[in-house]
Amino acid sequence: MKTIIFQTASNYLLPLLLLFSVFILLRGHYLPGGGFVGGLIASIAFVIHSFANGLEKTRSIIKFHPGFLMPVGLVFAIGAGAAPWFVGQPFMTGLWFEDPIPVIGMVGSALFFDTGVFLVVIGVSLTIIFTISETL
Repeated sequence: MKTIIFQTASNYLLPLLLLFSVFILLRGHYLPGGGFVGGLIASIAFVIHSFANGLEKTRSIIKFHPGFLMPVGLVFAIGAGAAPWFVGQPFMTGLWFEDPIPVIGMVGSALFFDTGVFLVVIGVSLTIIFTISETL
């Protein structure tokens, strides 16, 4: 299904969906959303692009194997969970900066945990989808 309309639309949808996935990631502390949903939206953006333009063109955009995101995300998530140990708190206790960041809001260890989940979900889902697409 490589029509000119789908190819053009996917080129515009990719950055918009990636931006929306970051919005969902940052929104996840106070409202529905977070790392898992944001990661799925980002993965869907790349899947749509690969359906429209081919797997090789999408791989050239990503520049590295998506499986690399899994260990990086795990390090983020485990680091966010273990950070409270360094201040004498139990594992996975929420730590927050005192002052909010203007665009993002209150930043704490939950954001870093969600970012790790975000990266793991993107890595797992794109690895699975790209592997299946290669075999077809």
